[in-house]
Amino acid sequence: MTAQMVVTIGREALMTTLMVAGPMLLFALVVGLLISIFQAVTQINEMTLTFVPKILAVALALLIFLPWMINRMTDFTNHLVDMIPMLVG
Repeated sequence: MTAQMVVTIGREALMTTLMVAGPMLLFALVVGLLISIFQAVTQINEMTLTFVPKILAVALALLIFLPWMINRMTDFTNHLVDMIPMLVG
């Protein structure tokens, strides 16, 4: 196993992680921004107001994107398993 292979596997793992987590983080970001704008407009300074909508947004994103996320993770895992003979030899 060369250093280049380690870097390539690490880069693929990082990209897979970002792509899998991305939709949930994006939903939470958008909901958090909307709640912040709402709080600024209405001058409501309740810190706990953002938690429940963000949790619901992340749960919704998880329901929507779960099949794609599982497919992406299994593709990456299958790719790693297919590379085992090259890594050992």
